[in-house]
Amino acid sequence: MLDDRRILTKIDELDSYLVELRAVAPNSFGKYGQIEKKRSCERLLQLCIQCVIDITRIMVSGLRLGLPADENDLFVKLQKKGIVSAPMSMILRQMRGLRNILVHEYASVDDELVFKYVKTRLADFDNFKNSVKKVLKIPNKRKK
Repeated sequence: MLDDRRILTKIDELDSYLVELRAVAPNSFGKYGQIEKKRSCERLLQLCIQCVIDITRIMVSGLRLGLPADENDLFVKLQKKGIVSAPMSMILRQMRGLRNILVHEYASVDDELVFKYVKTRLADFDNFKNSVKKVLKIPNKRKK
């Protein structure tokens, strides 16, 4: 059985990080080079991705989809259940890889990649949330 409350709490947490990330994200790569901007974007992106991983873990457990072999297997299990599409599953695996780089291999972070991700890929988080909300039968808010 899904723990809707825990999932919704994680979605709210993700939403708050996305609001912050969109607020601090600079408009140009030149401004991204400012250490405060760079570190803020990296940390907030890491936290967003961790929320996604946490949500998938809760869902895989709650839906009794089996023990995942690793974190990537979480996304595969959601794909096999029809909760996320194959392209979304691939995007989630890429997110996880980026999170691991941000957390574990800090010296080799590609600033251009992180900046590009922040400027062009945040909608992936919204798409993931929409997939989760469908399972929870929660209507998505339309942007005005």
